[in-house]
Amino acid sequence: MSTIRLTMAQALVKYLAAQRIVIDGQTYPLFEGVFAIFGHGNVAGMGEALYHARTDLPTLRAHNEQSMAHAAIAFAKANGRRRLMATTSSIGPGATNMVTAAALAHANRLPVLLLPGDTFATREPDPVLQQVEHFGDPTITVNDCFRPVSRYFDRITRPEQLLTSLPQAIATLLDPEHCGPVTLALPQDVQTFAHDYPERFFAPQVHCIRQPRPDDRELDDAIATLTKAKQPLIIAGGGAHYANTCERLGEFARERGIPVAETQAGKGALPDHHPSNVGAIGVTGSAAANQLAEQADVILAIGTRLQDFTTGSRALFERDDLALVSLNVGRIDSLKHRAVPLTCDAGVGLQLFAERLGEWHATEEWRERASAMKREWTAIVQHATHNDGSDLPTDAQVIGAVNRQAGDDGTVVCAAGGLPGELHKLWQCAGPGSYHVEYGYSCMGYEIAGGLGVKMARPEREVFVMVGDGSYLMHNSELATSVMLGHKLVVVVLDNRGFGCINRLQQATGGAGFNNLLADCRSVPEGAPKIDFAGHARALGCQAESVTGIAELEQALQRARSAETTYVIAIDTDPLPATDEGGAWWDVAVPEVSTRDQVQKAYTRYRDAKTRQYH
Repeated sequence: MSTIRLTMAQALVKYLAAQRIVIDGQTYPLFEGVFAIFGHGNVAGMGEALYHARTDLPTLRAHNEQSMAHAAIAFAKANGRRRLMATTSSIGPGATNMVTAAALAHANRLPVLLLPGDTFATREPDPVLQQVEHFGDPTITVNDCFRPVSRYFDRITRPEQLLTSLPQAIATLLDPEHCGPVTLALPQDVQTFAHDYPERFFAPQVHCIRQPRPDDRELDDAIATLTKAKQPLIIAGGGAHYANTCERLGEFARERGIPVAETQAGKGALPDHHPSNVGAIGVTGSAAANQLAEQADVILAIGTRLQDFTTGSRALFERDDLALVSLNVGRIDSLKHRAVPLTCDAGVGLQLFAERLGEWHATEEWRERASAMKREWTAIVQHATHNDGSDLPTDAQVIGAVNRQAGDDGTVVCAAGGLPGELHKLWQCAGPGSYHVEYGYSCMGYEIAGGLGVKMARPEREVFVMVGDGSYLMHNSELATSVMLGHKLVVVVLDNRGFGCINRLQQATGGAGFNNLLADCRSVPEGAPKIDFAGHARALGCQAESVTGIAELEQALQRARSAETTYVIAIDTDPLPATDEGGAWWDVAVPEVSTRDQVQKAYTRYRDAKTRQYH
């Protein structure tokens, strides 16, 4: 057997560079590259290995470990989980900075390969710089924090362990059911140890995403349930995108007369103008989708994990006579909420439905009802997002302006705060690829880094990042990275002077305005400073300006579209209003005991609402 002598880090990099994937009949490198911030835990081993492979596996420099991992995750999401990136950091704070990103990837079922440095496996120089000692168990390092937020975790303590660990890591990253973050902790000394690896280990390997077929009995049960329906509703989740079956979903829904509601991850599966699209579902859903959910006799959930924002905290689908069919590649997801499970690839399941449902379709009356409700909701959207001339516009009005300027080639990127809810309700999608909102983990700070990842994945699209002042202040450094790498973003910073979303939630649960809006925070007599976001963005290399009102915003967006580099627009917004129409109840616990009358009243409302939850 022919062998090649390499360090562990060299072997790891060589293996990653040899991986390929087939997408629509074309073969591409599986890994776009590696985001790296070097430190003493990875610069000697991984740094030297990446240097020699920089043509086949490019290394990209970022400014924050969490942000670079967010960008890598967004790249994978924008590629439908078919192409990936890796990230490497030193041991210590560089590694633990990525734990939040790992949790985000885990919650959203998105693949990313995390390669944090680790302490010395030999322990000869212990304790080393940045090492956290566990006196009762010296095998524990800070990288063990990755265990609960990784789909696959391994600590490579011998170079030959790569021979078994790397194939398992790649299999996990590409598994349609178990897809998520993979962490390989790399002790800094072991990165430099050499081994005689079989040359065949590094032969190019071409991967395809599995498309599992269903059990025949499950399929029979699902067909039997669907054919009884007169008023069916489809809920489209992220699985519709990842199974690359959005077009098939649209055809199936149109032919069978079934309205389609979309989760945050599923939004954009159908363009807004599709005759079956009735908008968002759940807590941040349209009135049309939620009313249809309450009236439906069968709900077909496709590729959704049915979390609380989708189900109205288990209160939206409350009727005893409602049947739920869950078509999902994940067994755990397909069994949730007492569903009739159909565990398989979403595209495969839809094709089998099309072949076996015969002449069955929804009633004409149900189809007309759904169309009428969608028309009513469209009018609400237009009213909420139109420019009323205010100098302090609402989030909805800003969304309307960005949506109008985004066009068919635009992608909106967002993550946390009040914006995702308003976007879910109000953004009118052009189709798949036009909407990228991270809401499985609702992670502040994802927005700008996520926009970078989307632009790397889809350079032909104009990427519009919408971010609140709170998230911007948490993570903004990858603006400089976007300029450095030439990946242009249009970033709209909505400055409502605090955490406006949580301020509204605080008051809705009876609390006093406290520690959310800057005006309600402890500060010097002069108050919190007014941040010059445009000036800050210019200091990071961006073009930037501040505007007042929607008319100025739309003009600035036109300038931003024609710019050649990242362009930041800052606008002051009203922190109080949110779109009242639509929506559903959300279970946010209220204190049973309080001296505030508002809290006592909120608790009474909360207790009454909980009676609607099914179990």
